[in-house]
Amino acid sequence: RSHAAMLRGAAAAARQAFGRTAKHTKGQQKRFMGGHDEKVPGNVPMEIGMGLVIGIAAGVYVRNWTQNDIKDWASSAAPAPAKPASAPKKAAPPAAAGADFDAWVAKMKAASPADAKDTDDFKYITFTEVPPFTPAHKSLMSKVLTPQLFGQLKDKVSSKGFSFSNAIQCGVLKPHLGVGATAGDEECFEIFKDLYYPIVKGWHKFDPYTQIHKSDLNPENLNFSRNQQVLFDKYVVSTRVRAARNISGYALPCGANPSERTGVENVLKQAFAAFDGELKGKYYPLGGMSKADEDMLQSNGFLFQKPGPAQLLAVAGAARNWPDNRGIFHNDSKTALAWCNEEDHCRIISMQNGGDVWSVFARFCKISDTIKAAAVSNGAKLMESERLGFLGTCPSNLGTGLRASVMIKLPQLNKDPHALEEICDEFDLQPRGSSGEHSAAVGGKWDISNKQRIGFTEVQLVQKMIDGITKIIAIEEKLESNPGMTPMQALKSM
Repeated sequence: RSHAAMLRGAAAAARQAFGRTAKHTKGQQKRFMGGHDEKVPGNVPMEIGMGLVIGIAAGVYVRNWTQNDIKDWASSAAPAPAKPASAPKKAAPPAAAGADFDAWVAKMKAASPADAKDTDDFKYITFTEVPPFTPAHKSLMSKVLTPQLFGQLKDKVSSKGFSFSNAIQCGVLKPHLGVGATAGDEECFEIFKDLYYPIVKGWHKFDPYTQIHKSDLNPENLNFSRNQQVLFDKYVVSTRVRAARNISGYALPCGANPSERTGVENVLKQAFAAFDGELKGKYYPLGGMSKADEDMLQSNGFLFQKPGPAQLLAVAGAARNWPDNRGIFHNDSKTALAWCNEEDHCRIISMQNGGDVWSVFARFCKISDTIKAAAVSNGAKLMESERLGFLGTCPSNLGTGLRASVMIKLPQLNKDPHALEEICDEFDLQPRGSSGEHSAAVGGKWDISNKQRIGFTEVQLVQKMIDGITKIIAIEEKLESNPGMTPMQALKSM
């Protein structure tokens, strides 16, 4: 039968069925609206029923039609990857259906040789064929990895034993990931750069082939006046600055063996012991932690857990030998926090209540400098690249790797989250509501941070946050004093 005939039949059946229903119930139906019962005309159920049946039938028809068109377009419009002139032409494999892809992964697992980094609960996979990515794969890695690039890199391994298969494993096994690749040590950024560099460009809009990253960790270069601090304290609930730091010469968590993980922990414990003044505090190893310490760290939001099976760290191999050589440091006043051997060797966080951004950034710089000094005293240094800045496990956290954020009360702008997103975008900032990006904030409290990570110095990114928040507060005050003004009108009036 034709689609049109099917729709006509469905409509006729609906009229007949719901006509009988309306006849028996005419004038008797009620609905609840705003706390009041209201009479419903007798023909409404018939009309609703007809609409539902016709809508469902039409929806099925349009869905099938659209899906078929998309499949036809995808198969005919997908561009063939560029081929080197000297290489024979080789077509990209077709996208595999979910079941076929799972079977392919099982085949790769079964044929994979033992990896020296394997543990009882985790095995690395060696991919001997370019992965047949499905439409569900969203990562930049899956978009960058052509058959030619796979052939070029598949047999390369770093001197610490981190292979190309290790690097892409997370993105192959977990289609939802945005980046889809990890590094096992600093050498990876050179031998696998033809994979990482396009990912960095796609993620950060920064081209490592042509651009150089610069660093500036001198808080004296930050412009933050006393008047700005008073203004910030009126609106800002809390401030934090965080970034990752990794020790050169040791494998990153995805590629580390137990002895390297121990070495990293020892360097960091030496750094923590050197903290003095306001940074003086205590290190808590995850292994053997007392229930009282666990409860205290959990209640303060300091504790990190073993990654779940769907998370990047688990599928990339960073959770092996858990919880050995992992731990948490915080200072006595709980304004400085460091995580050891989680996603990176060390994640450092400076934070405090209120809007004193300068003090928070100055503390962050002191933590970073102390960890750097501890690495140097052990004959090492921090992982750092002229082109990529500070190196880390995930290409999304290169360069400064820095996120400077404020939790800020914006009751007026909270009425229009989409407008707030547009305003933040004007200032290279990123807002997060109570349920993450693109959601409103409970109580009007927003987490707003710098958007970029690389291509700007630490001082420049924190300054962008300060300048942008200053303007956002001005817009908030305009809206409060001018009822009826829209956020975008307030922005244009500045």
